[in-house]
Amino acid sequence: MENANADKKVLVTGASGGIGRACAVEAAKAGYYVICHYNGSKAKAEETLAEITAAGGQGELIQFNISDREDCKAKIDEIRKVSDSKIEILTPDEMTAKHGVLWGIINNAGITRDNTFVGLEDDDWDAVIHTNLDSFYNVLKPLVMGMASRKNKRGGRIITMSSVSGVYGNRGQTNYSASKAGIIGASKALAVELAGRGITVNVIAPGVIDTEMTKAIDPEIYDMIMSTIPMKRAGKPEEIGALSTFLLSDAAGYITRQVITVNGGMQ
Repeated sequence: MENANADKKVLVTGASGGIGRACAVEAAKAGYYVICHYNGSKAKAEETLAEITAAGGQGELIQFNISDREDCKAKIDEIRKVSDSKIEILTPDEMTAKHGVLWGIINNAGITRDNTFVGLEDDDWDAVIHTNLDSFYNVLKPLVMGMASRKNKRGGRIITMSSVSGVYGNRGQTNYSASKAGIIGASKALAVELAGRGITVNVIAPGVIDTEMTKAIDPEIYDMIMSTIPMKRAGKPEEIGALSTFLLSDAAGYITRQVITVNGGMQ
């Protein structure tokens, strides 16, 4: 069967594990070429790429710090292609020749630094805001211009990862909730700006998903959150990956500016 998505390339940030890995692998299974981002976890990112290859998909790795604007610009503009021991630095024009304009971006990477508001340190607030919210601008700004160019007739897909914390707010997550609520507002505004170019922008707001990040939540807070879930279980990363892959598809072309919660019926 012909792969209808063979010429569509997708960047997934935070692809080294958890939800990001699931989004990357599921997209690759659907035939997209996946550029898997990581920052400090190269070994885990290589595991993601190995899963993609094992599933019959294709992709590559890219490293940059999403909270560092200049690093994002440099790495996105100059993808490093590693072949044996030789590193070739591609100019922006060469990158376009290699990859073309991206079809999709899944902006997923993020961190938590949980504490009560009065217990937060300045670094806790700054690190979460810089990583989770500033990355919206840092990652998307260098890429959106190409996607929105008049030369790009096919449109594209942008998917951002928020959280139920950004929708409802969670105790002990004031910084995280602020960053994820900001992503919702920014995504809705960008959706309006890009709709005329055939580019959809949607937000996924996961609830409790079985990942390493969730396991780091304070047990008392975790139990409190679980008590609000009628399905009485945590979600699976693959369930988020299945949704993000649908939102990448042509079938989702009329869905934009939406916040889709995946939370087991959380109340």
